[in-house]
Amino acid sequence: MQFKITEELLELVQELIETQDDKALKHLLKDYHYADVAEILNDLELEDALYVIKLLDSETTSDILTELDEDIREKVLQNLSAKEIAEEIQELDTDDAADIIAELPISRQHEVISKIEDEDHKAEIQELLTYDEDTAGGLMAKELVKVYETWTVAGCLRRIRGQAENVTRVHSVYVVDKKNKLIGRLSLKDLITAKSDQKIADIYISTVDSVYVDEDVEEVAKIMAKYDLEAIPVVDRNKTLLGRITIDDIIDVIKEEADKDYQLAAGISQDVEADDSILQLTRARIPWLALGLLGGIGAFLIMEGFQESFSKYAVLFFFTPLIAAMAGNVGVQSSAIIVQGLANDDVKGSINSRLIKEMLLAALNGAILALFLFLFVFFYNGDLLTAIAISVSLVAVIVVAGLVGTFVPLFLDKRGIDPAIATGPFITTSNDIFGILIYFLIAKLILGF
Repeated sequence: MQFKITEELLELVQELIETQDDKALKHLLKDYHYADVAEILNDLELEDALYVIKLLDSETTSDILTELDEDIREKVLQNLSAKEIAEEIQELDTDDAADIIAELPISRQHEVISKIEDEDHKAEIQELLTYDEDTAGGLMAKELVKVYETWTVAGCLRRIRGQAENVTRVHSVYVVDKKNKLIGRLSLKDLITAKSDQKIADIYISTVDSVYVDEDVEEVAKIMAKYDLEAIPVVDRNKTLLGRITIDDIIDVIKEEADKDYQLAAGISQDVEADDSILQLTRARIPWLALGLLGGIGAFLIMEGFQESFSKYAVLFFFTPLIAAMAGNVGVQSSAIIVQGLANDDVKGSINSRLIKEMLLAALNGAILALFLFLFVFFYNGDLLTAIAISVSLVAVIVVAGLVGTFVPLFLDKRGIDPAIATGPFITTSNDIFGILIYFLIAKLILGF
């Protein structure tokens, strides 16, 4: 059953903190998963959260820290000494440790690292901090199980037991040569069933998927998703084994990317959360709102240029919102499909073929909708030419909106810009303007005003 915080649970935790009943508080929290405890701490006052973190042992609180909301974790870390943070860091895998240290100011990073007693752990964390956070190197952990091709099966099993003590989950056993170059992987089944004196070189599997240390994390996510991998080794350009990336880290990447794309599609230019300050939220929203304002002014100027026609064909004015809405909706639909296809590597072929397909699709959809609109306008207004003008305009607007919605994300992707921008106010505003302009131009051509 999924964990859910209740008012009763929060009140009980707060009561135990106020009465400093440490024994009862430890007993209450010991059966909860560390992610659940982190969720509880997120809802407590900072002082109470700090009390719990300092009360529990580092082996438990280190995992809790990784699950806390970033803002809460930042405040907690500000109130812990360098030595206390180092104690937490020593209990974490290198990737999680590096992530937490990276959130600290530079001067404090050096202070915390200097307090880490395990020299090997310290060196590995320092290495990970040198990689860009959006690359495989910035995501990988140094903990893994590797064996040399020259080992015997018996010797390999002994060494694996020793290595596995420092690895939270053993997804794979990697095989390297004497220069630490990745040459394959080892099946546990083959290892267990092999004879004790056999060499690893005789039983390992030479085919192994890997990623370069400077590979973009989104590409890593696509590779792991494509081949259903729980973990993937990370190598340098010489194939030297450097670390591994596990599925839990990739899930975080996918979630963060989905959140970012969703915000871009909603017209939010920065990575923000609901609990951020009003100033931060304003900075993230105002650029696209300003674009929408400019688009509205543009639509006004277009309509002003045709104001003389409103006296004779007032019905055109009343259908303007419908034309603008259809243009925006079709553009968003088209761009959303293309953006999704680009994200999943499903978009193949040339841009021209995509545009032709979208034009035919939009023309068919437009014709179906225009038929219903024609009948409505004709029976409502009784003017055949007006009904034809509005209906033909709708078809043209839908076709153009579909083409724009298809072309813009493809163009942005070719230029290395996140195409998710094209599913938001940018595409809606541009199609609104194009739609209104096309609407009145076609109406003017047919009606002759």
